[in-house]
Amino acid sequence: MAAVAAAGVLAGTLLTGCGDGGDGAGTHDGGKDREQHKVQGAAAVRGAYDRTAGAGTARMTLKVTTAAEGRSVTVRGKGAIDLAEGDSVMTVTAEGQRIEQRVVDRALYQKLPGEGGGQQSGDKPWVKIDLKRAAAQGGTGGQGVGDPAQTVAYARGITEKDVTETGEEEVGGVRTTRYRVKVDVADLPRGETLREQVGPTLPMDVWLDEQGRIRRQQIDMTVKASESGGSASPRQVKVRTLTEYSDFGAEVEAEPPAAGEVTDVTDKVLKGRSAA
Repeated sequence: MAAVAAAGVLAGTLLTGCGDGGDGAGTHDGGKDREQHKVQGAAAVRGAYDRTAGAGTARMTLKVTTAAEGRSVTVRGKGAIDLAEGDSVMTVTAEGQRIEQRVVDRALYQKLPGEGGGQQSGDKPWVKIDLKRAAAQGGTGGQGVGDPAQTVAYARGITEKDVTETGEEEVGGVRTTRYRVKVDVADLPRGETLREQVGPTLPMDVWLDEQGRIRRQQIDMTVKASESGGSASPRQVKVRTLTEYSDFGAEVEAEPPAAGEVTDVTDKVLKGRSAA
């Protein structure tokens, strides 16, 4: 699944005053206040990436729900992440299978489920995907679920007119302010390719704590697959990604597995993606 961006249409409501008589001045002031509020909110969201990365490390949970053609699959992850470097250690659970996952120096390692880790007796227990190569050869495979640190970077490509503060909520017992945002897809890595799959904007909700750090981020997307085989309509995949950060400063021990226990499947993955 090469899905990093988004879809759906978020309805943005712009409240405008229609003065009747002597209320014109008050309406004007209210409009200025609202505009100032949006500017402040946009600045808070744009700066959230640097403030979150500045915390160094954090514990994180991840929930990705994918739905297509009447079937839904949920993937859950739990672990710790180096927010500045992108290294992470996680346990990922999907459809009854538990997978140990590490991201180290832009390489994704996953320990296959089953006895001994391998799918067959004698197999090496770990597989590796080089995310740098995947990103360099096109598409969005280098910034997906396999590299959780990339998710916070979405907050950087926004404009003032597309930020709405929706209220205060508690996330993990921490008071936060929730913002609804539209990210300009063109500002993201490989934006033009992404735009063809998900449209011009990425709808996103972020919850910021009192220090301006991201505590929760939700992205709802509808990804349009490439048309093939003469299909009358392209396949669409709906994806909801929910990420939460806590315990900033937590220890992260992300080390690559021993070389003798790893099979590099980068070429196979890229070949499969190209065929798809």
